[in-house]
Amino acid sequence: MTASQIPSSSQPLLENEEQLNTPTPTKNSKKLALIPLIFIIFFEVSGGPYGAEAATGAAGPLLAILGFLIFPFIWSVPEALVTAELATTFPGNGGFVIWADKAFGPFWGSLMGSWKLLSAVCNLASYPVLCLDYIKLIFPIVDSGLPRYIAIFFITMFLSFLNYLGLSIVGYTAVVLGVLSLCPFWLITLFSIPKIDPSRWLSLGQKGVKKDWNLFFNTLFWNLNFWDNASTLAGEVEQPQKTFPKALFSAGIVTCFSYVLPLLGTTGAVPLEQGKWTDGYFANLAAMIAGNWLKYWMEVGIVLSVIGLYEAQLSSCAYQILGMAEMGLLPRVFGVRSEWFNTPWIGILVPTLVALAVSYLTFTDIVSSVNFLYSLGMLLEFASFLWLRRKMPDARRPYRVPLSMPGLVAMCFVPSCFLVYVMVVAHRTVYIVSALLTVFAIAWYFFMEFCKTKMWFGFESVDQVKVDENF
Repeated sequence: MTASQIPSSSQPLLENEEQLNTPTPTKNSKKLALIPLIFIIFFEVSGGPYGAEAATGAAGPLLAILGFLIFPFIWSVPEALVTAELATTFPGNGGFVIWADKAFGPFWGSLMGSWKLLSAVCNLASYPVLCLDYIKLIFPIVDSGLPRYIAIFFITMFLSFLNYLGLSIVGYTAVVLGVLSLCPFWLITLFSIPKIDPSRWLSLGQKGVKKDWNLFFNTLFWNLNFWDNASTLAGEVEQPQKTFPKALFSAGIVTCFSYVLPLLGTTGAVPLEQGKWTDGYFANLAAMIAGNWLKYWMEVGIVLSVIGLYEAQLSSCAYQILGMAEMGLLPRVFGVRSEWFNTPWIGILVPTLVALAVSYLTFTDIVSSVNFLYSLGMLLEFASFLWLRRKMPDARRPYRVPLSMPGLVAMCFVPSCFLVYVMVVAHRTVYIVSALLTVFAIAWYFFMEFCKTKMWFGFESVDQVKVDENF
């Protein structure tokens, strides 16, 4: 599909226009079915409670448990509902980029794409770092210095190659990885039951330990966001209008239980030593509660989880880049697919290289940067959702959030307040980096517009686009 085949943002999506938003299937394409999509969404959002320990260390067991119980309803559910409606209304590669473009025009579509892509690429960089936080418990040599950077490089390149082999492979691999990586948490929950003291759940933290609200909310946010990332794969999903709502609902249930049950088990079974609740502590808890065998299994589990997290996130990045190339927001070369596996190999390569460039940061620094950029994108996404309801009231919506406009505004208002809070409490460095990246994103849009006037990078002239449309 060429950029000229994407309907203009000024044209509403009516019933006879639905197929224009779905990329034409290629000869070797294999569509994602429901079960693989559920686990891709699970890995886009969570991948299991690895990395969630910091919430207990920052605010104590009670607030950590309540956070993972309540936060999904004020944040994850609204985001998932918005994704379900818009992904089924505009089921094309590009996802939220298409939504912003339809609502406010190509400038905002490009800005949305830049914010979300940068946050996703930073997120990619966090997974090898998180993996090493567990591996270093067995092999301390990778804790710092040159061995750490070498390990990050080889982990990143290997995982990117797996993504190159095909989206269907990624989907079914995610199913296997999801089950295997969650098994140790099911087991630690079961082994914790005889040792649970319910009074430990009521602890607000040890005396003298100051609460770190910035870390607490960033940890919740990082572990429960990115519900909309799978929307960039909509063009590769089998019957997306029916499949997406079911997949989002199912993934939501799996995600919620994967956090709450292990936290209830471990915080209830072991006396609180708040300073130890940092990334990787679940493995030590497994040794204390069940033995070293479960600790080693959990450390293997984080490796499996990181593979799933990385593969799902990179797939989203790659197909977002493909969609932006189809829309004319990136040069056409970014939409080139592999002749062997039909995967957008340049869309895979670019995020991989950028992720490597930022992987020297600490896990906490990466999370803060990801959350700020993602917050900007989500505010624009909520605005696009509301405006499309007003702008295109007659558009065909296979799934429609069952609320009137005042109800939709209220639904989006609460998570939007949280997004603003996450941005306000960010560090000064995050502000500076985000401002520079936004300036770059704006400059990139106008550079692309200039390239179109000069017909550089494979862009067609306006006259040629009109000929193609008439034809």
